[in-house]
Amino acid sequence: MANTKENKNKKNTKKKVTKKEVVKAESVSKEEVKKEVKVEEVKEDNILKNILLLLAIIIFIVVVLVKFPNTVIWNIVVLLLMLTVLIFVHEGGHFLLGKACGVHIYEFALGMGPKVLGFRRKNDPTEYTLRALPIGGYCQLAGEEGEDDESLPKDKFMCNKSKLQRVLILVAGVTMNFITAIILLFFISLIWGSTDQSSVIGYVEDGSPAYEAGIVVGDEIIELNGYKISTWDKISIVNALKHESDTMEYVVRHEDGKEETYKLTPVEYALVGDENIRITEDHTLDDIAKENNLAKEDIQVSKMIGIGTSGDIKYGFVNSLSYAFKKFGSIVEIMLLTIGSLFTGKLGLDSLSGPVGMYTVVNQVAAFGLANILYLMAYLSINLGIINILPFPAFDGGRVLFVGIEAVTGKKVDAKIEGMFHAVGFILLMILMLYITFQDILRLF
Repeated sequence: MANTKENKNKKNTKKKVTKKEVVKAESVSKEEVKKEVKVEEVKEDNILKNILLLLAIIIFIVVVLVKFPNTVIWNIVVLLLMLTVLIFVHEGGHFLLGKACGVHIYEFALGMGPKVLGFRRKNDPTEYTLRALPIGGYCQLAGEEGEDDESLPKDKFMCNKSKLQRVLILVAGVTMNFITAIILLFFISLIWGSTDQSSVIGYVEDGSPAYEAGIVVGDEIIELNGYKISTWDKISIVNALKHESDTMEYVVRHEDGKEETYKLTPVEYALVGDENIRITEDHTLDDIAKENNLAKEDIQVSKMIGIGTSGDIKYGFVNSLSYAFKKFGSIVEIMLLTIGSLFTGKLGLDSLSGPVGMYTVVNQVAAFGLANILYLMAYLSINLGIINILPFPAFDGGRVLFVGIEAVTGKKVDAKIEGMFHAVGFILLMILMLYITFQDILRLF
């Protein structure tokens, strides 16, 4: 009997403890639920704030574009929108090739700053997000600088892909910028037409050094100061390079095939409206200003030998396609020449432009209509591509360089060393950008 009572007491005690534990567990569970609800409420509140912020920014952009054309704020907004599109396109290239090569991509974002919206597609681990600030975007690939997530399979890291796959992913952004530029140039020509890109002379100013030397319409410039010439774009950049003297040496091919060398010294011209007026001792800049009721400071003065293109506009699908590729090749050539001239000293750092300088270009270009804005966008797209493919730290080309070192040495460079290399390069780039921006600001005053 004693044993039976003992057993009953034990059972009763057991039951009482179990009830207390249940009550306690329920209390803890309710607290956790409350915390989770609060977290969700905070998240929803943040999302709502971010959506309102995005809507406010969009409304602001639309109002500025519609109501305040060709003002300071309009130019800034247009520049930011252009850069946003070009950066997003660039990152889109990395995204597409990353997916194609089987790299895990954490996030593909349009814009920067707080996340407004995000979603995942079925059977796709990537989060696609829209962020509040319409400035660029980014693609976050797994293993860009070493394995960074223990939960992922080894073959999902970019750093573990083949050398060819890594190079393709790295150059994909540049490729997309180049494709974007070609498409823009094609549509510019298709809608508004385009001029001939060859260096054939279509205009000779009466009384100019070129006219007095005997150069005529139809002649083709094939060399200038030792540089081979095939486009007017290259003529412009070679004219801007530092020279030992003011005399320019032109090699010209006449229509009969005969080649002749001319040594010409540019003279000053005043640009008044669409007319170039030569400045002489008998017809000074002051005289030109008085004749046209203009302030001397408002007249643009430049040195020229008095030649130009014909200005004839061509249309058509085939012409537009030809123009797009020729113009693309011409811009790439002059950009490479510009970069090379910076290293040789034929161009100074003061010839470069940062964000402030780009703003002033937008200001000048916008006055000539949409076609010129799209052309500037194509030019910036090529610029972005060329700069990014340079074998310099922090650029895509710098990362390609490390893949090349791996191919030569047969082993990977330590991820920490590569990361430090890119960090130092980024700091140097920021210092250069600050210097260029400072120079741009000085030129405004």
